[in-house]
Amino acid sequence: MARFSRRQILHQAAGATALPAVSRVARAQTYPTRPITLMVGAAAGGSTDTIARHLVPYLRSTLGQAIIIEDNGAAGGTIAHGRTARAVPDGYVLSLGQNGTHVTNGAIYNLSYDVVKDFEPVSLISSVPELVVARNTLPPNDLDALLGWLKANSNKALQGVASVGSPDHIAGILLQKSMGVRWQLVPYRGGAPMMQDLVAGNFDWGMREPDISLPQMRAGRIKAYAVTAPTRLAIAPDIPTVDEAGLTKFYVSLWHGLWAPKGTPKEIVAKLNAAVVAALTEPQVRQQLADIGQEIFPREQQTPQALAEMQKAEIEKWWPIIKAAGIKAE
Repeated sequence: MARFSRRQILHQAAGATALPAVSRVARAQTYPTRPITLMVGAAAGGSTDTIARHLVPYLRSTLGQAIIIEDNGAAGGTIAHGRTARAVPDGYVLSLGQNGTHVTNGAIYNLSYDVVKDFEPVSLISSVPELVVARNTLPPNDLDALLGWLKANSNKALQGVASVGSPDHIAGILLQKSMGVRWQLVPYRGGAPMMQDLVAGNFDWGMREPDISLPQMRAGRIKAYAVTAPTRLAIAPDIPTVDEAGLTKFYVSLWHGLWAPKGTPKEIVAKLNAAVVAALTEPQVRQQLADIGQEIFPREQQTPQALAEMQKAEIEKWWPIIKAAGIKAE
């Protein structure tokens, strides 16, 4: 039997353990070599899906591979993003999500994954306020009158929400508490199907992003009362802010980011981040996002660290409110 010195044994062991690391680095250097799946935990036609479709052509150009978008708004996006959480951490399954899917879902669903521990943040993308909207046949014509109508008709008023635990759902709960009245909240599987039912008059009012709301408002199919932000929208300067309309500092926004599975090599995360940053500098992308009311985060916030910090801060802000209100997915 051959005899080996302790130094030889340690050297061979070190070489054996180094191989996987070398292999990971090699894979990261050549990444990507096949199509990438981008999970969107929202219905097709909604804001999150629209952002994905504006970004994907430029991500594809930078990364040199096809990117396949898979929309699934079921269970608040938990099915879609659960797939990313369980995926091999090699950069080929990613999540484009928002504060509903990667913050509030962690407080209202019994998830098989952790919204923080099972993902690698890649980049913040953009944010957008909501518009307070209503069916066209609802009597109130301004926000103050809407609030009065809700007080007088709380027993029959219906507020549509994009999903259980979505930002507009939590905002509806907070508004009920501040007004001291309660009305029924009707959850949907995303903003697009919710808007279809609002146009059909199947519920009374809600809060939805400008890209979904403004075309319907301009066609005369719904009413818009206010924007849930401190400043008016550049694309709809005639709509007052909630402060101007009498509901001071009732700010509600939807922000978006890109995540990869936990354990994705830093080199791959860096490549993905660089691709997102490059896409967000493209004049056409910036205009497309501005046209739907999206505000792109400043360059210094388009980092994995900034996304992680945003997610952490939002969890610390909203989880206590959600848990105190007893909001749970059915």
